[in-house]
Amino acid sequence: MDVDLVKAVSAPFRPADLRTVLRAAADVPEVAARIDGDAALAVRVTGDRELRRLNRRYLDEDHPTDVLAFPAEGDMRGGHLGDLAISWPAVRRQAAEHGHSEFAELALLAVHGLLHVLGWDHASEPERIEMTRLTNAALARAGIELAPGRI
Repeated sequence: MDVDLVKAVSAPFRPADLRTVLRAAADVPEVAARIDGDAALAVRVTGDRELRRLNRRYLDEDHPTDVLAFPAEGDMRGGHLGDLAISWPAVRRQAAEHGHSEFAELALLAVHGLLHVLGWDHASEPERIEMTRLTNAALARAGIELAPGRI
C-alpha cells in the first residue's frame, strides 16, 4: 500500500514510521482482503482548525475531532482508497491524557481511520468489538503499545 503523507503542521515524527504502521495494518488478513498492493491512501496531519472545518463541512458537526476518514468512491481494491485527516494537537492531548507516546496515539488514529476508509465502523457493540480487535492486531504487527485501557 502506498501512503502519501503531508505534514501541514510541525509534528515530531518520521513519515516513514507512520507509513510502516499503515502497511503493517494492511497486512492484517481481514484488512488485506479489502485492498491490494497497488492501493494508495492519503494522510494529512494538520491542526484542530482544519479538522473543525472539515468536520463542519462534511459531517455538519461544528467542533474539531481527532481523525476524519474519507473513503474513495467505488471499488476499494486498487487505486485510491481514500483520505485521512489527523489533528496533531489532538494527538498530543490524547497521548498525554492516556499516558503513552504521541507516536502511539498517531498510529492508533491512523489505523482507526484506515479501518473506516475500508468500511469498518463502531456504531454497534459487535462492530466496536471487531474494530477494536482489528486495531489491536494492526498495532501489534507494527510493534505499537498503547496505554492500558486506551481502546
